[in-house]
Amino acid sequence: MLKTSITSILCTLVLLITAPAIAQQVREPKVTKQEWLKPYPPFRIAGNLYYVGTYDLACYLIVTAKGNILINTGVASSAAQIKSSIEQLGFRLADTKILLTTQAHFDHLGAMAAIKKMTGAEMMVDEKDADVLRDGGKSDYEMGGDASAFEPVQPARLLRDGDTIALDNMKLVILHHPGHTKGSCSYLFTVNDEQQAYKVLIANMPSIITERPFAEVTSYPGIAEDYARIHVKGYEGHFF
Repeated sequence: MLKTSITSILCTLVLLITAPAIAQQVREPKVTKQEWLKPYPPFRIAGNLYYVGTYDLACYLIVTAKGNILINTGVASSAAQIKSSIEQLGFRLADTKILLTTQAHFDHLGAMAAIKKMTGAEMMVDEKDADVLRDGGKSDYEMGGDASAFEPVQPARLLRDGDTIALDNMKLVILHHPGHTKGSCSYLFTVNDEQQAYKVLIANMPSIITERPFAEVTSYPGIAEDYARIHVKGYEGHFF
């Protein structure tokens, strides 16, 4: 009995000592753009596609009879806003079945781990961003470091260019166009309203984030070729 009590005490002490250290490993960069945090009224874009993001960080909800798809989550503090926005539209966060992102940066993934825990949804990601997703941004070629910028998330499925993400009657096609991150991507799909069908592209723009010459970005040796291919070919082969 005494041995059991001592063991329990020791385990408790270990947890108390290590918990703060684990929590400190995630250090989200300071948000200097208040527009990223400013609430924005949710609204229907077209058909079963809705906007549930903040004023300047876009998050999208695709609703189906068999559950919903959420694309992007903004920064860590956005989780409550996204939940509120979804509920204001008459839906439930708990009905989220698939989580997607257009890039593995904290301003797109900050609340992803929290929402995944709240919903049990499956996280799917471009395979080239999988490592960054798993380590919370530590291995990002430009923004990485000793600490995670967002809480790490384990993906359930790795996606490649042209793969289809299906849920009920919805089919999204992932378009891989790296550069901003190694796995930057967009999603192409069709939604319908009472009058017509719309071909939609949730686009991740291929902006350049590094100020270093590409030749000096040794952790991303193919960066120049990736940007060249995207800026020359764009979304060649996909019609809107």
